[in-house]
Amino acid sequence: MVDRRRVAEDWEARGFGCDLWVDPPGRAWEGFVHPTDEVVMVLEGDQEFEVEGAVHRPRAGEELLIPAGAVHAARNVGRTTSRWLYGYRSS
Repeated sequence: MVDRRRVAEDWEARGFGCDLWVDPPGRAWEGFVHPTDEVVMVLEGDQEFEVEGAVHRPRAGEELLIPAGAVHAARNVGRTTSRWLYGYRSS
């Protein structure tokens, strides 16, 4: 079980925000590009992230950095709702 409060504190210390995103089964977000670094962490579910063509399937509690300017996607590839944290680096 991921301690969301600790993750938020860690990310804040590193200059990132921390918010929760919830996706139903089959939801896909494609072709995103942000002007700042983004960090994500799966809390539950089967979430897939594609960053510049490389597919990542982090387990709960594993962090993934999406660099500024990288084309990326987020997909719930499981049969249940996925919950994941995301945060953007402060300018």
